Amino acid sequence: MKNILPLMLIAILWSCSSSDHSDAASDSSAVSAESAATEQLAPAEPRLSGLWRGVLDSPGGELPFGIQLAQTADGYQAKILNGPEQVDTSAVLVTGSQVEIQFSWYDARLKATVDATGQSMHGEWSKTAADEHISRLPFTATKGYPYRFRADHSKLDASDVGGVWQVEFVDEDGPSVAVGEFQQSGTKVNGTFLTPTGDYRYLAGQVQAGVLRLSAFDGAHAFLFEAHLEGNQLTGDFWSRDTYHATWTAHRNDQAHDVLPDAWQAVKLTTDEIQFAFPDETGQLVRLSDPRFANKAVIINIFGTWCPNCNDEAPVLAGFYQQYRDQGLEIVGLAFEYTDDPVRDFQQIAAFRQRHGIDYPLLRAGQNDKAEAAQILGFVDQIVAYPTSLFLDRDHRVVNIHSGFAGPGTGAHYEQLVQQLEAQIQALLLE
Repeated sequence: MKNILPLMLIAILWSCSSSDHSDAASDSSAVSAESAATEQLAPAEPRLSGLWRGVLDSPGGELPFGIQLAQTADGYQAKILNGPEQVDTSAVLVTGSQVEIQFSWYDARLKATVDATGQSMHGEWSKTAADEHISRLPFTATKGYPYRFRADHSKLDASDVGGVWQVEFVDEDGPSVAVGEFQQSGTKVNGTFLTPTGDYRYLAGQVQAGVLRLSAFDGAHAFLFEAHLEGNQLTGDFWSRDTYHATWTAHRNDQAHDVLPDAWQAVKLTTDEIQFAFPDETGQLVRLSDPRFANKAVIINIFGTWCPNCNDEAPVLAGFYQQYRDQGLEIVGLAFEYTDDPVRDFQQIAAFRQRHGIDYPLLRAGQNDKAEAAQILGFVDQIVAYPTSLFLDRDHRVVNIHSGFAGPGTGAHYEQLVQQLEAQIQALLLE
């Protein structure tokens, strides 16, 4: 590990992504991003550098994803690959044969031991989850990333799942609606599910012999979908992390988006008096009545550092704040976290702030139970999704409320939502 990659090779390895997410400009670019990464690697690499095929041993079977490791003058860096997405990691620690890939903003890590050949590693993924439960799944990785899901070439056929699907998930809490959008090239499939609260981010996989398999891993969430195609219907299972399971069915419907509720209408006010008082990282209480908010349009952003959709939204809000703060915009984030430990929670809030370059206040408001969060806030009837944003005019009257966030994995839906949010900000500033 004392060998250093030439600077030219480092530039090639990382020039393809300067942020967490790479937008899929077209179906063909979306399905080719992972294979393109393979072509960037030189044949002679240090022990760990290069592409690896990571696998979590999910209750539903193999949950695969790509890992790209590169050695720099400061050590190793890693990115997680899900189709066109390249997910940043916060640190890679290498001590002898021990490797730890950290996702500090999610309080998560991959820890493994590399075997003597340097061609495989075995270990565990762990993450702090709700109620301080530690999610754990066995983890393995092998050098090289020739495929995501194993293909049986004797069974290749023309199964077609590309397009828009109306979806119903059923778990222990009952049914819920969603929309599946899949892009297919040969047997490769990329896509996502849009839900009333957000999306399932960048899913990547394949369809073969009528069986669709998709997975995504970002450090926080481990998603595995499997379904069987019969005619124009998909029937299958969804596993998340180590404990969650749902069944799902889907049928083709180009108008499926009509089944999703209006994210601008999901939450209602219980009072016109909007007040809050929560501590920041220094322990100081921050209130809407503070001078910094006087005569300012304000976005109250209800979020959790553990929430991938909140992490998708945060850089958008941070950019809006930089652009419009001098025109009278203020933003304040109210964090509802997994634990009841203020020290741990503020560590996560600090990591979230640093990751997204946030300059506005982030306050610790409570734990992430939605019903409890609505009671703590007192001015909304419910919280249906993290994130939720309230848009207040300069007199601090609520003009609009938006629930959830459709992230970059949703393509045009993400771009449209960003435009809507900016238009709402501009309207507030003109009032």
